[in-house]
Amino acid sequence: MSASILIEPIYNNYCARIIDIILPIQQIEFGVPITLEGQPDLLDIETNYHKDGGGFWGALSNEELVGTIALINVGHNTGVIRKMFVKKAFRGKELNIAQNLLESLIDYCKQKGITDIYLGTVDILKAACRFYERNGFLKIDMEDLPSYFPRMKADNTFYHLDLKHKTI
Repeated sequence: MSASILIEPIYNNYCARIIDIILPIQQIEFGVPITLEGQPDLLDIETNYHKDGGGFWGALSNEELVGTIALINVGHNTGVIRKMFVKKAFRGKELNIAQNLLESLIDYCKQKGITDIYLGTVDILKAACRFYERNGFLKIDMEDLPSYFPRMKADNTFYHLDLKHKTI
């Protein structure tokens, strides 16, 4: 495993590789009851993420896709994080892939004038919850989400990051 990780925007030519990372982590590693049919966005990254001012980034190690993060621009200076996944063998502080993916997304938000970032996750993903909290995200109740937040059926834990008052 190389310590050289490149974070870059990825597009539809990566759809199969994105699916190959995300589905096994969701279904096998964490037992989240979600299928590809429940995530049609994975079949068209460009329309679902890039088209409206969001983005989709990949972490590449020697051209192998080892991590992902996505942003939906929902308007109102607001973005929603989706598809934050890192292959198990590439997790941890040694390579810092999750942190670098998140920082790339936050930098993009700042460049685009996005001042509020929300996300939904599943409470069984304890490490993910701790990661977001370490990065300044505040846990919020579902009722406190903006009306335009595109909620995923499986999500039961929600976070908000106010970039107007956050330095990273």
